[in-house]
Amino acid sequence: MNFFISDMHFFHERLLGENDFAPRPFQTVEEMNQQLITSWNAVVKETDHVYHLGDLAMHPQYEKGSGDILELVAQLNGTIHFIKGNHDSRAFFRYLEKHDPGLSDGRNKFYFYDVGAIVKFDHQQYYLTHYPMLLGPNDTIRNLHGHIHRYSVPIGNDVNVGVDAPERAFLKEELPFGTPLSEQQIKEIYEVKRL
Repeated sequence: MNFFISDMHFFHERLLGENDFAPRPFQTVEEMNQQLITSWNAVVKETDHVYHLGDLAMHPQYEKGSGDILELVAQLNGTIHFIKGNHDSRAFFRYLEKHDPGLSDGRNKFYFYDVGAIVKFDHQQYYLTHYPMLLGPNDTIRNLHGHIHRYSVPIGNDVNVGVDAPERAFLKEELPFGTPLSEQQIKEIYEVKRL
């Protein structure tokens, strides 16, 4: 199964507590980081694929902190497809690629995309990007994105999959903070948003 998420911001201390942009209801980054891992692993199995649409972490020493970030990401289940966000560097992606822990069957755990990727499910093409694409009315292409955190693009074909996206409120059940969205949940959000 495929899952989608964006803007996890591991280690991003400035987001803790209440703020208008991306509130994180935690006292410490350690608590936030653990919640992100727990929520991910509660739904993602080792055989699943997760598309992370940018901004994985904001370590206080970003380049030097690559090992700290890798230690957390290695705990996440499944194959992870990283799409570069504005806070992700190519050097960081190269570090993750070089230190890929692999899966139990010997395949790579990590895959990387500079701009985006395209996946198909439910007879639709989904453009996976960090930044929202303004596609306008379109019956064949949908955009899954992150970047804008607590905000939403008022276009039915654009779905924000970020951990703090307002589109999560369209789901019938409330998800724990940091839960990646399944294909079925994306479909559910889309059905509500396009009305």
